[in-house]
Amino acid sequence: MNPDISVIMPVYNAEKYISKSIESILTQSFTDFELIIINDGSTDSTLSILESYADSDSRIRLVSRENKGLVATLNEGIQLAQAPLIARMDADDIALVARFKVQKGFMDMHPEVVCVGSRVKVIDSEGRFLINNDLKLNHDEIVISALHGVSPIIHPTAMIRTGALKKINGYSLDNYPAEDLALWIDLSDIGQLVNLDMPLLEYRIHDDSISTSSHELQLAKTEEICKRACEQRNIEYVMKTNIGRAGKSKQSKFDVVLRHGWWAFSSKEWRTAAIYALKSIRLLPFKDGGWRLLFCSYFRRM
Repeated sequence: MNPDISVIMPVYNAEKYISKSIESILTQSFTDFELIIINDGSTDSTLSILESYADSDSRIRLVSRENKGLVATLNEGIQLAQAPLIARMDADDIALVARFKVQKGFMDMHPEVVCVGSRVKVIDSEGRFLINNDLKLNHDEIVISALHGVSPIIHPTAMIRTGALKKINGYSLDNYPAEDLALWIDLSDIGQLVNLDMPLLEYRIHDDSISTSSHELQLAKTEEICKRACEQRNIEYVMKTNIGRAGKSKQSKFDVVLRHGWWAFSSKEWRTAAIYALKSIRLLPFKDGGWRLLFCSYFRRM
C-alpha cells in the first residue's frame, strides 16, 4: 500500500547536518511515510552517509545522480511521490517529533487547504537557538504577504497535497531563486494556504543557505514574480521584501549578524547574543550597533 506522506528532501553537500535531519524524520510519531532523498551530485561525504541510512530503513528511497539544481530536484521528487501528501524537508533542518501527526491531522480535517506550514524555532549554523518566528496564519494574510514579496510559508515546514502540486506543474525554473514564493502564489489560486500557530521545525539559518551571489538575483526575481501576480489580479504592487541573507558588502553582513544577535537577546539567549555582538564588531568595529548589543548582552538589559 502507498504511504500517507511522501517526504521530499533534496540534498547537496550536507555532510555537517544531514544525519540530524534524517533522524528527525525517521523518529516522527507518525510513521506511515516514505522519505525520498535525492542526492543532487554532492562532492563531499554526503552520499556515504545517505547510503548507510537507506540500508537501515526501508522507508528511505535514495536517488543519487549528477547535479541538476534545486528546482529540477524538487520536481523530480514530486514525480516520484506515491502519497497524496508531500512534506518538504531540507537537509539542514530538524523536524520536531509531532510534525507529521499534527499537519496530516489538520489536512484530513480541512480538505479545502492545499498547503499547511507552521511556525519554527530559528537556530543558527551551530544549532544555537535564536528566536521563535512570527508568521501570518490565515489564507488572506498569507496571500497578501506573498504578493508584497515576503515569503509567507517557510518552505521546509510545508505539507502540500500532491494533486495540487501537479495541477500547477510544480516548481518553475524561471522563478529561481524565488521559486517557493511563486509556488505559494500559484497554490493560492486553487485552494487555501494556512500556517499553524505552533513551531514544528528547527529552521537553520547560515551563510550557505543561499549563495551571496544570488542575493541581488533573488530580489529581482521576487519583484518580477509579485508584479506579474499583482497585474493579473488588478491590484497595486507594494514592495515589502526583506531578504534575510547577507549580500556581499560588509555592511550587509553586519546588518544580518546584528539582527540575529538581537533575536537571541529577545529570547534571553545572552551568550548567543554576545557571540553575535562580537561577530558584528569584527565586521565593522567603528559602528556602535555591535558594541551596544555586547553591552546589553553582558548586563542583560537594554
